[in-house]
Amino acid sequence: MRPPRSSRPGPAASFGARSPHAGIHTWCTAARFALSGLAHAWRTQPNFRTEVGCAALAIILAVLLRVPLTPILLSCALVLSLELVNTAIEAVVDLVSPEFHPLAKIAKDAGAGAVLLASVFALLVGASEFLPRLWSAAGM
Repeated sequence: MRPPRSSRPGPAASFGARSPHAGIHTWCTAARFALSGLAHAWRTQPNFRTEVGCAALAIILAVLLRVPLTPILLSCALVLSLELVNTAIEAVVDLVSPEFHPLAKIAKDAGAGAVLLASVFALLVGASEFLPRLWSAAGM
């Protein structure tokens, strides 16, 4: 019995393309799949929504306080990206191991640990950037 076919084109689909627009079409198709993944995470992952809200707040605060945006943006991108990777890990683990298995637990816990670690360091980056500006604004 053959496994069901994926709705995504395989890697061979992009090889040998002769159209000059094939690269743009391939990129647009990949972007559509990526946006679908983002939408899924937004709909199903409360932590992702919370992290997006915190990222938006941090970016707005950085602009208002004239804090360098680069470390804030990179920290936010890291946390959000790892949350998406964690979501993917959880989905694959649930697919291949619907019953409890110690290795499935390790995979899920390690993914969650990566998000936690990035979040803690993002808070440290935020504190190192925002606190001096807040203290100087408060006259301390």
